Amino acid sequence: MPTRTGLAIAGAIAVLAPVAVALPAHSHGYTTNPPSRSSRCATGEVANCGPIQWEPQSVEGPKGFPAAGPRDGTICAAGDRRWAPLDDPRGGTWPAARMTSGVVSSFSWRFTAPHATTSFRYFITRNGWNPAQPLTRAALEPAPFLTRAYNGTRPGSTATHQGTIPAGKTGRHLILAVWDIADTSNAFYSCADVQLG
Repeated sequence: MPTRTGLAIAGAIAVLAPVAVALPAHSHGYTTNPPSRSSRCATGEVANCGPIQWEPQSVEGPKGFPAAGPRDGTICAAGDRRWAPLDDPRGGTWPAARMTSGVVSSFSWRFTAPHATTSFRYFITRNGWNPAQPLTRAALEPAPFLTRAYNGTRPGSTATHQGTIPAGKTGRHLILAVWDIADTSNAFYSCADVQLG
């Protein structure tokens, strides 16, 4: 016959088990269209990337960008020194996806563990920025050109957002995608090099 202590323990387990299952999973993700620097490293298109080649989904840092978040010069690596090769502009020679400004385009993410989401925001560099320098806030337009609010819902294993790169953008640019997580103090940062026609 079970003891009172045994019944109390069994009851506590029954109450706590659903809570443990409901805890949020560790989230990770990166942009695949246009391909992010971490994606290009993971596919082997770009060499000498360091450990990001095995963890393209792990570029996570403090949220609150642009008022807070990673400091200038470390934005593409989310302020994490392990991913520092993503901040190296390589003399402006990262492979760049061809896109067209002024028309609707697709912006896609791949997730290894979706998370409750506040929003996805996409920033682009100003005309005349220097692609041979690490990314800074001053190099970016001050407001995102595309924002998708999720209000705490979770994306699936992928997400695609439709948006328009501002007309008048031509030549080499960098798109910074920021995935703001709703229930942690972090965000994911994804830098993609583009060539605008």
